[in-house]
Amino acid sequence: MSAADTAADTVTVTTASGAPADRTPATGALRTLRSVRTMRRLVTHEVRLLASIARWVARRPHGIGGGRAFSYGRGQGAMMFGFGFVCVLESACMAVLLRNHPAVHRVVFMLDVYTLLLVVGMHAASVTRPHVLDDTGDEAVLRVRRAVHVDLRVPLASIASVRRELVTTHEKRDGRLDLAIGAQTTITLELSSPVRHFTFLGRPKDVTTIRFHADEPEALVREIRAARTPVQQLT
Repeated sequence: MSAADTAADTVTVTTASGAPADRTPATGALRTLRSVRTMRRLVTHEVRLLASIARWVARRPHGIGGGRAFSYGRGQGAMMFGFGFVCVLESACMAVLLRNHPAVHRVVFMLDVYTLLLVVGMHAASVTRPHVLDDTGDEAVLRVRRAVHVDLRVPLASIASVRRELVTTHEKRDGRLDLAIGAQTTITLELSSPVRHFTFLGRPKDVTTIRFHADEPEALVREIRAARTPVQQLT
């Protein structure tokens, strides 16, 4: 490749400090790819939320199979009802304010309806995607979930300890995953080996401590300890 070809492939821009910076076409393509992936994840997330409403109406929970389900959505029911009420109230107020602008009101009304559907979908996803303790297959696992954006499979063999622990403040810390519902978690898992979790935007994160909420934490802790006993004997 000649020097002229190399110069043609490089676009020189000026930074805020006035210094030149080189930006190759590959960098722009990578940013575009990341943006496309982000949009795809957002769209997939919203489609799953809307599909959860149909599951909720049909009483068809997701991903239980031969396992035992443990709910966690009860703790946020009042909060989600409050969000829904605010959406309805906002729609009524905008209908009055935009009564002389029917075209604008139709657009705003559709946005309000869609927002309300997403709020209902969030609660529906929490109801139809419970935690699942499955010790019937080849690998005994605990599926820790939150709505449609967290579905973490934790092998029972990796659980060093489990305890009921009410926590209402959650500071970010490396190696710890907090899945609060209604601003609280009620169960803490300590892992003997890390489990890989992917964030909402797909970034990998290895966690050794998981704190999450269950509506009946005593029952779930008891069931996890009972299911771990045969696994520990085999290992």
